[in-house]
Amino acid sequence: MMAHQAGQTAGPHGGTATTVAQAMPRPARATASAPRRVPVLTTKVGLQMPAKMAYDEWERAGRQLADVLDSSSWWLGDWMVYGKDHYTDRYQRGIRAAGLSYQTLRNYAWVSRRFDLTRRRAALSFQHHAELASMPVADQEQWLDRAEQRQWTTKQLRGALRAARQGEQQPAVPARPGRRLEVPGSRLEWWHQAAQQLGVDFEQWVMATLDSAAATALEAPGTTAERSEAAGLTGVQDVSGIAEQRTRPVAISA
Repeated sequence: MMAHQAGQTAGPHGGTATTVAQAMPRPARATASAPRRVPVLTTKVGLQMPAKMAYDEWERAGRQLADVLDSSSWWLGDWMVYGKDHYTDRYQRGIRAAGLSYQTLRNYAWVSRRFDLTRRRAALSFQHHAELASMPVADQEQWLDRAEQRQWTTKQLRGALRAARQGEQQPAVPARPGRRLEVPGSRLEWWHQAAQQLGVDFEQWVMATLDSAAATALEAPGTTAERSEAAGLTGVQDVSGIAEQRTRPVAISA
């Protein structure tokens, strides 16, 4: 686990410098060969980085700074909510005194209100929660579970949501008889990985990709990117080369 040290030192610009370093258990006996850890100090105007720093130390400091940045969105949102609830006639004065953006704080506060402290997922970012804030609580929980279990990035979560909404909007059509296309297992696995990377349903990814290729080959209205976006997918690679021959609808077995 990462832990932020609470110690402060005098900063070079008249402020204070807070240590950003991992709290490590103290060894039973110090050894001469053990390297001395030099902390990274945060100041109001920047970081004080040691002259020599191992890569793992540099990476650890970056993770800590990212955690602080993400957590600060929750902190400011909760601060705003408290001010509005307790100082209805004065909270805007407090915002001006702090030099903060009112619109940004409103956005943070809205997300904070939509997710009670007990429902926030530490493994997911503030932005993950913001993507789901407008949903009913039951739907929020369902998508939070998916994002956490599948370790989705914010972009992958957004893509999965877009694909789900697109699927709900498409009218049901009678099933048409299809043919089965034999696909090598290695290629099928490759396609599955691509769909999973984008955070979208495999069959929807296949259909959107083939539709984009067909549109390019047949010079149908709309560009490949537009048709992919309409299908709720982003990052679909151009595979127009496989659509050079006219084909009938086929069913791909997963």
